[in-house]
Amino acid sequence: MNQIFKLYTPVIQLNAVKFIQALPTDSERPWCVEIKPLTRSLDQNARLWALLQEISAQVVWHGRKLKPEEWKHVFTAALKKQDVVPNLAGDGFVVLGQSTSKMSKKEMADLQMLIEAFGAERGVIFYE
Repeated sequence: MNQIFKLYTPVIQLNAVKFIQALPTDSERPWCVEIKPLTRSLDQNARLWALLQEISAQVVWHGRKLKPEEWKHVFTAALKKQDVVPNLAGDGFVVLGQSTSKMSKKEMADLQMLIEAFGAERGVIFYE
């Protein structure tokens, strides 16, 4: 049995505590409880890809047109101050990054603000 509680109110929080307290304690089948921030919403994800599409269509970056997926890597690396390492062939680099699907709602909002600011500096028109 899996149960997810989104802790929006004290009542929901109390229900989660009661649920955990009611679980059987059995060393043969232990339970795992994970507490983490909510990740980005589907609406945020859709908006992210719309923004990335406009950047991709309207911005040339160091002489190159980047795909939306490539722009996503550029922006997440900038937001998270990520590191790069040489690739296995030694002729390029790989960004050590974070998946946007694991970002919190706040992190996703921050990422979108970064994209909008970058676009505004370069005259990008966002059609939303």
